[in-house]
Amino acid sequence: MNQFIYGLPKAELHLHIEGTLEPQMMFDLAQRNHLSLPFASVADVQQSYHFSNLQSFLDLYYQGANVLLNDQDFYDLTWAYLQKCYQQNVRHTEIFFDPQTHGDRGIDFPVVYHGIQSALQDAKTYLNISSHLILCFLRDLSAEAAMNTLEQALPYQDGIIAVGLDSAELHNPPSKFQQVFERAKSEGFLTVAHGGEEAGADYIWSAINLLQVSRIDHGVRCTEDPALVTYLAQQQIPLTVCPLSNVKLGVFPDINSHNVKQLLELGLCVTINSDDPAYFGGYINENYLAVQEALNFTNSQLIQLAKNSFMASFLSQAEKDKYLAEIENHEYNGRGGFPS
Repeated sequence: MNQFIYGLPKAELHLHIEGTLEPQMMFDLAQRNHLSLPFASVADVQQSYHFSNLQSFLDLYYQGANVLLNDQDFYDLTWAYLQKCYQQNVRHTEIFFDPQTHGDRGIDFPVVYHGIQSALQDAKTYLNISSHLILCFLRDLSAEAAMNTLEQALPYQDGIIAVGLDSAELHNPPSKFQQVFERAKSEGFLTVAHGGEEAGADYIWSAINLLQVSRIDHGVRCTEDPALVTYLAQQQIPLTVCPLSNVKLGVFPDINSHNVKQLLELGLCVTINSDDPAYFGGYINENYLAVQEALNFTNSQLIQLAKNSFMASFLSQAEKDKYLAEIENHEYNGRGGFPS
């Protein structure tokens, strides 16, 4: 089964690039940029990865981002993630980045953008990995700050396909950012939003109705409202589910309790993703393996998850068809045993 999952062509649609900052890279960048860290060793960093909720994670996440200062830092961060994609047969990735996290530290938007984008372009050339970039607004900051960030992004719109909404969900409803998202859509951006992780089904409804999102990031609490589940299934609005993240942040007590298989069997367009893999104990294949082991997914269900990941992406139909054909070939080779 490990071989089957590793060989499965996949897309990743819920990945915060700042959340791929591995402890060793954190130390390497701190040394390169002559910064001190509040940790004595890589082991000390890893031991701090015990979170009681989303906010306890975010506090450490933002602290780690302090080592990212110049375009080379953002390039190296992104390239390391893309190499992991290559190893795990992630053929396409749609990456979130948080310019406000860096702008508040005095790092200009172009520095962040160009560092990430250069690595994405190199991945297409050298690793045959396609990608899109999604700008996320921090929902615990003001709508005015989000609008200012959107203005900064306009000159780089050719390289940013969508805007999203992340960070602390509680007390920061989608309605807070309705005008920002309306402006973004008028400028030609697609929209996604985190919802149904910390907060319940009402935040998912609001993201759909007020922000007109193409996808819901997380969305696992949709089951609190049967009417919402029916709507998501009928409309095939994708959910970018992050199992290991959900367990690490206490959304579910353990992986055996996760509802991802239930959502799939209810006919929802569910995808598997890693969210912030350096902090939550695994990249995309580790998430696939964890749910397969705990919830006993069949090969056909794993194939469906992989197909969903491409169908839910912002690729063109021709590009989707190309990757779906790769999955069908993998499925064919895997019948009666593992792929050769």
